[in-house]
Amino acid sequence: MARSIIGAAFVSLDGVMQAPGGIDEDRSGGFEHGAWLAPVGDEALEQALGALFDGEFDLLLGRRTYDIFAAYWPYASMDNPIAAKFAECDKFVLTGRDAPLDWAGSHRLASVDEIAALKAGDGRDLIVQGSSTLYPQLLERGLIDRLVLMIAPVLLGSGKRLFGDDTPPRTLSLVSQVTGSNGMNVATYEPAGPVEHAPAGPEITSDAELARRAEVAKGTW
Repeated sequence: MARSIIGAAFVSLDGVMQAPGGIDEDRSGGFEHGAWLAPVGDEALEQALGALFDGEFDLLLGRRTYDIFAAYWPYASMDNPIAAKFAECDKFVLTGRDAPLDWAGSHRLASVDEIAALKAGDGRDLIVQGSSTLYPQLLERGLIDRLVLMIAPVLLGSGKRLFGDDTPPRTLSLVSQVTGSNGMNVATYEPAGPVEHAPAGPEITSDAELARRAEVAKGTW
């Protein structure tokens, strides 16, 4: 049976996903708000994490997230259920670098084609953690089966965003939504095809509107 790829992301209300768990997790780009998730965590977040990580899964990671995880999780107490799960699962890493993957159970993937082949084969579902650079590529190829967005009531202003400029246009279908007591919003989506276009009301082509469009075309509006 083919695998599913599940993107599971912690994001701020303005879409930042950088360094949710640790103060010094990822300061690249001058990011100063590491460890922003725990203070607003609630029962909705806990339930979402349980649903994600209680079963059998493997991880699909970009190289930067892999390096962060490999420097933390193998050294965490195995009394931590997530640490124990991460120790047991396979870690598939999309990377063009030759640096070794020393975390036990790690496997190098050289291209999105290799991710597609992995997904088409038998095995456990693949959960994406962090790895913002993966999402545009996976969405473009139609490889994401489900998105679980754990959205925190926090505005960070700057940082790496889940859906950046390279994200392809797509429509999503809401599968479920839960809001916790601290305002965490866990929304689960499945891809639903291309973006459709329809005007919100009747088109009005007044002289003023035609003049505005002309300014847009000239780049002066």
